[in-house]
Amino acid sequence: MKYGYARVSTAAQDLEVQLQALKAEGCEEIYSEKYTGTKTDRPQFQQLLTYIDKGDTLVVTKLDRFARSASGAIETVKELFNKGVKVHVLNMGIVEDTPTGRLIFNIMSSFAEFERDMIVERTQEGKAIAKQNPEFKEGRPNKFNKEQMEHALKLLKNNSYKQVEAMTGISKSTLIRHKKKQ
Repeated sequence: MKYGYARVSTAAQDLEVQLQALKAEGCEEIYSEKYTGTKTDRPQFQQLLTYIDKGDTLVVTKLDRFARSASGAIETVKELFNKGVKVHVLNMGIVEDTPTGRLIFNIMSSFAEFERDMIVERTQEGKAIAKQNPEFKEGRPNKFNKEQMEHALKLLKNNSYKQVEAMTGISKSTLIRHKKKQ
C-alpha cells in the first residue's frame, strides 16, 4: 500500500499542493499535519510509522517534509528499511536500500539540514539588523493604530463592550487589554 505524508510548519500554511501531488502519485492513505519539522513529536507522522508495514511505500513530496535534520531522516529511513518499507521522495526519487541509495539519501538529508540552518541564520541576521533601529518592534504589527484604540476606549465610557466592538471592529479582549494599560 502507498501511504502519503504531507506537512506544513504553521497553521497559516496550506497543505493542498502536497495533498494533490500525493493523490496524483496514487497514495491510498494520506496523513497530514500542521506541525513544525523541528519537533520529533509529530502525532500524525508517528501514527503513520506504526501502521506502515513490509511491502508498503511511504511517499513525501520533498525531503524537508519528512525530516529537518540529517540524523533524524537517516534514523527514520533505517527504521523503515528494517520494516521492509520503500521510501519515495517525489522531488528526489525512490530511496533504495542499497549502499548507493543510502549514500545519496544521506547526502540529500545533509543538504536539507544545511538549507534549514542557513534560513535560520539569515533570519537571525536580519532580526539583529532590524533591532538596531530604535523604532523596531518585534512581533505582529498592531491591527489598530493608537487613534483608533483611543476612540474605542472613549466609546466605552457610554457603551458596552459589545456595542463598541460592533461600532469599531475591535474585539472585547483587545479592548480589555488596552483598557488595563491605561
